Amino acid sequence: MRSLWLQEALTGAEDSPQLEGEEEADVCIVGGGFTGLWTAIRLKEHDPALDVALVEADVCGGGASGRNGGFVLSWWAKFGSLKKVCSGEDAVRLAHASAEAVDGIGAFCSEHRIDAHYRRDGWLWAATSEAQLGAWEETLETVAAYGHEPFERLSPEETARHAGESTHLGGVFEPTAATVQPALLARGLRRVGLERGVRIFEHSPVRKLERTRPPRVVAELGSVKADKVVLALNAWGAALPELRRAVVVIASDIVATAPAPERLEAIGWTDGSCISDSRMLVNYYRNTLDGRIVFGRGGGKLAFGGKIGTSFDGPSPRAAAVTESLRALYPSFRDVPVTHNWMGPIDRSQVGLPFFSRLGGREDILYGIGYSGNGVGPTFVGGRILASLALGLDDEWSRAGLVRDPAGTFPPEPLRYVGGRLVRSAVERKEAAEDRGGRADPATLFLANLAPAGLVPLKKDAGAATG
Repeated sequence: MRSLWLQEALTGAEDSPQLEGEEEADVCIVGGGFTGLWTAIRLKEHDPALDVALVEADVCGGGASGRNGGFVLSWWAKFGSLKKVCSGEDAVRLAHASAEAVDGIGAFCSEHRIDAHYRRDGWLWAATSEAQLGAWEETLETVAAYGHEPFERLSPEETARHAGESTHLGGVFEPTAATVQPALLARGLRRVGLERGVRIFEHSPVRKLERTRPPRVVAELGSVKADKVVLALNAWGAALPELRRAVVVIASDIVATAPAPERLEAIGWTDGSCISDSRMLVNYYRNTLDGRIVFGRGGGKLAFGGKIGTSFDGPSPRAAAVTESLRALYPSFRDVPVTHNWMGPIDRSQVGLPFFSRLGGREDILYGIGYSGNGVGPTFVGGRILASLALGLDDEWSRAGLVRDPAGTFPPEPLRYVGGRLVRSAVERKEAAEDRGGRADPATLFLANLAPAGLVPLKKDAGAATG
């Protein structure tokens, strides 16, 4: 089952050819999502004569890039983590670059006539339970210490008015955020890449990366030998031995209602703003141009050993639970049917930020991974970083603080899978207790506090350390 987004984007579209026979290229990119497509476009901007081949297992946008919520966010909400892995100065620069990327994506869409439903109406970081109030305080204080105030504080009344329901108790607002129909954006980037001479091969799953010199990308029916290989695999990169413990692959599940523009009009939520609550298993939601609510939740099924296969394709096994949360937060939509649901894998790193480096230390095999659920906007930056690395440039992108090996690793299997399930269950119990106005037991709090960084940081519960 395709996501609603991809179903819309592929209407009347023609696929690129499969990779067949022996090919050669200056740069071969593996992965036709946002990271791979932006990298290809940046490479051709630097050198239009460069021979760039892109190999995609499905269709461009068929992975996470065509299944996510379509939030185009900056890294300001993750500034605390940025500061830990980069210098403070570089953290500020990257946060600014990620905010500029939001406008950059809008400008790119306008310049190249990509109708990705781009709406720059901001992001609401909200609390939907008393326990979530103030989850943003540490981040705002850290950012303010560097002289920046990207968020606007909202009163409870302003928050409820902005979200359209009084179930939202408080929050802060980042105006430099946008929403897009992500699959339309991915397909638009694909078109621009083709126009610039990128050779794109779809329906060509890569079976092997031969680490010869030069390296060779081997698919089912053909191969590409290239001077440089860029692995833009998102969660699928967890299958590589060097990256297996650097990320944990966990599902995000999404439902979409039938169009009900009159309901959105009645509650006053008619702009393109997007909303996240402050759970670790975050609820995130936005509306669409045709009047739907698209509502997602992080923290779904875990992949064992980074193996994804087709287990993250198709309908969501949590559709009923996600729908229940939607209707709890939006009682005005209780009788509006849910017409679509889907799921996709998230490559979550320990610190909730991506990292870019050289696989096995080799200058000719590069990768980027670990967007941790916030990739639509940051891949605009990631493409610049990977293009600079592939071209051997010494610039602000190749020297960025996110060009590094993983900051922390997860336990080996089966400890990671078993432990991940225990931690996820603890987080679910903790947040269910908080939704009821209560507090979880000390053991649950201790386990819940072992969770890696999510879309938005949470206050660690002191009771876990003293209980």
